[in-house]
Amino acid sequence: MRLKNKVTLITGAGSGLGSATALLFAREGARVVVADVDTHAGNGIVQKINGTGGDAFFVEADVSQAADAERMITAAVQKYGRLDVLFNNAGIAEPMGTVEEISEESWDRIINVNLKGVFLGSKYAIPVMAKQGGGVIINMASVNGLFAIQRLCAYNASKGGVIMLTKSMAIDHAHEKIRVNCICPGVVRTPMIEKYIRESANPDEALKEQENLNFVIKRLIEPEEVASMALFLASDEASAVTGGSYVVDGGYTAI
Repeated sequence: MRLKNKVTLITGAGSGLGSATALLFAREGARVVVADVDTHAGNGIVQKINGTGGDAFFVEADVSQAADAERMITAAVQKYGRLDVLFNNAGIAEPMGTVEEISEESWDRIINVNLKGVFLGSKYAIPVMAKQGGGVIINMASVNGLFAIQRLCAYNASKGGVIMLTKSMAIDHAHEKIRVNCICPGVVRTPMIEKYIRESANPDEALKEQENLNFVIKRLIEPEEVASMALFLASDEASAVTGGSYVVDGGYTAI
């Protein structure tokens, strides 16, 4: 019960890393606000949590929209009276392309969800946390925020931005007892990766390629393995941890 009675809000919690974290946080005693653009998926996670004795509810939210970001924070506070942990997890990677290939609309969409979404969620959460005496913000970055990969210019840029935004917020809000960190996963078994593998010309080779990117362990990382890092950062065990970027990458960055 490392998060007993803590109020947590997780964006993109309907699937992948977000849903794994929502389920883990609930098992550790947290009250969970599940935020997602996918109503069906989000409500499904809420049903799983509440069906096993947990406490959760769903908020439909597009994190790239200020009104939605404000509404999800307000909903959490109205329901539970406070907000202890915000996990800005929602993100997209597609479409791929170089700066010549990718459209301006696609660039804006990736930056708006991956980077602006972190900005907006934090913008509305920080005043609540400051007023109550502190809190924790966790942002989803990527190893591709630490170094680039081909034909992912917008994604690389967005995740690099998340890392620097994390550092900025950690410095700016330390006096309000708000800790801010980010997680940099390697290749994780998420619906996004599974779709890429499934739609490849040779799915078996595509899977092997993705597994080998996690250089040391040579397998896909499971969502629960990243969720465990989020749990540590959210817990009081990480009371002196802020401004950091924590890799869960199977050795991806060890090369």
